[in-house]
Amino acid sequence: MSWKEFSVSVPASTANLGPGFDSIGLALDLHLSIYVSPASEWTVDYCDEGYQHLTSGVDNLIVSTALAVAEMFNLPLSPAKLRVETDIPLGRGLGSSATAIAGGIEIADRILGLDLPMIEKVKIGTSMEGHPDNVSASFLGGLTISYFDGMELEVIHVPQVEIGIVILVPPTEFLTTESRGLLPQMLEHCVATRGSAASNVLSAALASGDWETAGRLMEKDTFHEPYRKNKFPDFEAIRQACKEAGAHGSTISGAGPSLFIATKKGDEEGVASRLREQFSHYECVVLKPSSVGLQSRETDY
Repeated sequence: MSWKEFSVSVPASTANLGPGFDSIGLALDLHLSIYVSPASEWTVDYCDEGYQHLTSGVDNLIVSTALAVAEMFNLPLSPAKLRVETDIPLGRGLGSSATAIAGGIEIADRILGLDLPMIEKVKIGTSMEGHPDNVSASFLGGLTISYFDGMELEVIHVPQVEIGIVILVPPTEFLTTESRGLLPQMLEHCVATRGSAASNVLSAALASGDWETAGRLMEKDTFHEPYRKNKFPDFEAIRQACKEAGAHGSTISGAGPSLFIATKKGDEEGVASRLREQFSHYECVVLKPSSVGLQSRETDY
């Protein structure tokens, strides 16, 4: 099958937002861009220094995802050269692996001419990731609240999110596998019930755009934050500083190690300025939500 050169752009994301563990995602205005052209073998060329150490052949996550999709449909996938540009910090809890998976799915879809519905792409990505939070936000943009039991997928999509965002990025990576290893195998029923209630109210507040309530509920997680927060320098001091600066709330971004702070739209620069002064060992990044999810188009480069 012949195909023309094309590009794929995928937004980063933050996941969980506290008690929405493995189910809530928010797209961010950082992007992975992949420029795809026909080639005799698979190669991946990363333009960004932080990604130079990643493998560049068929075991690259983008490529292996594309090949896995082709295998699902029992179709051969012709090789391509991938030139990758990204401003998403690697291994910082901002969905870099989910963007790679989403990009790989889109590459297979375009080269093979599958024309998969977006929700089917989300389901494939969710099956690969094991949970829908980051990948659904990267595909759809905006805010996603999802359920996945290994078979059935349900997604509530909130396209527009009116907040400011500050991300505190530490100087070191924190592997998701390491972060998952900190979680207990079981929770007491009363603890799980309290976490479920917090997640329910958080979801309702997010869906209705009530970020004042959502910010408070972001900080009432029982599923993961209590077991991970000690890995973050000055976690409680940062949370208190965010409150004093007037932020809606703060929480761990995904599995970490970055921290996500939601502010009123327009207040993010002021909050960021105060945090930079007090916690200079973190990189402080001002962002906004991305209402646009994955996009691809033919390109001439």
